[in-house]
Amino acid sequence: MSKASKKKPTSNTIAQNKRARHDFFLEEKMEAGLALNGWEVKSLRAGKGQLTDSYVLLKDGEAWLFGAQIQPLATASTHFVTDPQRTRKLLLNRKEISRLQEAKEQKGKTIVATALYWKKHLVKCEISIATGKKLHDKRSTEKERDWGRQKQAVMKAHNR
Repeated sequence: MSKASKKKPTSNTIAQNKRARHDFFLEEKMEAGLALNGWEVKSLRAGKGQLTDSYVLLKDGEAWLFGAQIQPLATASTHFVTDPQRTRKLLLNRKEISRLQEAKEQKGKTIVATALYWKKHLVKCEISIATGKKLHDKRSTEKERDWGRQKQAVMKAHNR
C-alpha cells in the first residue's frame, strides 16, 4: 500500500466544547496530554468523545479532567469495567499547574476543557482559563456575530 492511497484524516479535532465558548470568555489557552486507557484511545479514534460540561480540577498538585465522556465501543473487552465518565489525569508540568492554580484562586476564574485533538499519535486536550459571561455579554456576542453575517452577505451581494 503506497502513501498516496492511504486516507488522511481531514481534521485532527476529536471533540470541541462549543458551550464553553458561549458561556465563558476564554483568556489563556494551554495544551495538556491525557492519561488514557487503551479502550479510550480506540473509542476516540472512532469519534466517541464528548467534552460538554467538562472542567478541570486541581488537587494535590495535579490536574484532573472531570465530566468528559468517552463511550466504549461495542467491541470493547468484557474482562474490565469501562467507565465512560471517569476522571482522567491531565499531563502538565509544574510551571503550568502553578499558573492554573494562580488563575483559579482569582475571583470569577475557572478552568475549562475546550477541545480534544490528535497531535501525531497522541491525544491532547486544550484547556483555557475562563471568566463567566453574564446574560448581557452573551447577547452582545450574539449581536456581533449576526452583524458579521449581515456584513458578509452585503459584501457578497455588492461584489457580484
